[in-house]
Amino acid sequence: MTAAVRIVRGDLTKDTADAIVNAANQKMLGGGGVDGAIHRAAGPSLLEACRAVPEVRPGVRCPTGEARITPGFELRARYVIHTVGPVYGGRGRDAELLASAFRSSVLVAIDHGLRSIAFPAVSCGVYGYPMKEAASISARVIREQAWNLDEIRFVLFSEDAVTAWTAAFA
Repeated sequence: MTAAVRIVRGDLTKDTADAIVNAANQKMLGGGGVDGAIHRAAGPSLLEACRAVPEVRPGVRCPTGEARITPGFELRARYVIHTVGPVYGGRGRDAELLASAFRSSVLVAIDHGLRSIAFPAVSCGVYGYPMKEAASISARVIREQAWNLDEIRFVLFSEDAVTAWTAAFA
């Protein structure tokens, strides 16, 4: 089975997928951009749940390229999958880490029996990843196998992001 892919402009915090993906930092304690918006919309229980995720090394709950899951609390989505994309530096490893962030998020959703997941433009905000490259990487990851999900959505904040993701999946 292949998941249907939808690309929409909208507010990820209002999405009704089983899980929304948070473009988090390694500490998982909130931040700016989509991370801050998700924490505000989910309420203070999300921060408590993130603090309960064990550190894998001092200050790191979720290493770059990996994903963790928490309840969604006050969000419409039942879960938040927190993933950490790379800070863009033009290094070859950046693409590998970004692909791993997308792949890890989908695998966490499948491992938890979820049917739908909604992504933001991971790493494209303050982490500086070029949108067209990030969109292309996400499309490659989604196409690499028939993921056992009903739907994978990209819920994007800007028209530029929608254009980049639409072109990548065309």
